[in-house]
Amino acid sequence: MKAVVFLGEGKLDIRSYPDPVPGPDEVVIRMKASGMCGSDLHHLNGALRTGSELVIEGHEPCGVVEIVGEAVRPSEAKVGDRVMVHHYDGCRTCRYCRSGWTQYCPNARTVFGGLDGDGGHADFMKVPAHTLIKLPDSLSFKTGAAISCGTGTAFGAIKRVALSADETVAVFGQGPVGLSATMLAKAFGARVIAVDVEPARLDMAKHFGADYVVDARKNDPVAAIRALTRNGEGADKSIECSANVVVRRQAVEAVRPWGTACMVGVFGKVEFDSEELIHAHKTVVGSLTFSKNQQEDCAQFVAEHRLDVESLFTNEFRLDEAERAYELFGQRKIGKGVFIFD
Repeated sequence: MKAVVFLGEGKLDIRSYPDPVPGPDEVVIRMKASGMCGSDLHHLNGALRTGSELVIEGHEPCGVVEIVGEAVRPSEAKVGDRVMVHHYDGCRTCRYCRSGWTQYCPNARTVFGGLDGDGGHADFMKVPAHTLIKLPDSLSFKTGAAISCGTGTAFGAIKRVALSADETVAVFGQGPVGLSATMLAKAFGARVIAVDVEPARLDMAKHFGADYVVDARKNDPVAAIRALTRNGEGADKSIECSANVVVRRQAVEAVRPWGTACMVGVFGKVEFDSEELIHAHKTVVGSLTFSKNQQEDCAQFVAEHRLDVESLFTNEFRLDEAERAYELFGQRKIGKGVFIFD
């Protein structure tokens, strides 16, 4: 099979590997869609890697079960099942693994597609059967790939702040995760204010249901959000998806007293005045991806509300176009990309 590996320092390679063979509790998936994620760029542009340090990339996998291991129960997986993958494994016995938050396993954590486990940028992917989540029949494989990281991450953040239909939420950053948050928050019934510096992304935010958009190049987003909210107090909740230290501070300042700001963009610092936290009684939380249960809930929510998650993808590629795909992605010349397979 063909597969994409990141060598570091901006270099990648397309290599041939033997087709995977499942262990007793594993399955092999024939890939149908494997999404590109902004966090891929951290791995692509990191330190040089060789030998055993190399893994097959891609942590937004979706496909069809091709082979099942001899110990896999039919209730877990059958040949032909359409599936997503919760792209983590762990010890399977700690409280985090048992509650579906495998990414926090302190004993034996594996992250498929970008850290220490082979991912979905390949013709086939081998994973433990317990990581599989059935893809609703009404959802496309590309939609399943989006839910497997970016859209699922947005769903997890909305759950983290306990967003309700009578609230206003400001979503900072309208990349794939932010646009997903805008779409999902609107489907939850909330009033949505989308913030970004790119006119094209703000136009997409309108398409996905934002009630208001704020161009942060032209307007102070904190002042603009306050002007759009009751008594100028600010939004009830905010979701920050850019990982920019200035924007993170704005996401805290833009919520009302007793409001909640959620940090989703990874890496970097979070800095704000202590008065925002103490005197204004605000809550600042972080949210890393989602639990296995939330991924399943997200898929059901998208299916029930008939949300057009697939349109988050602006470009499709084949595996042999990986170098060009990530060059365009890194230069922000495309939006969200996805590798598709026959």
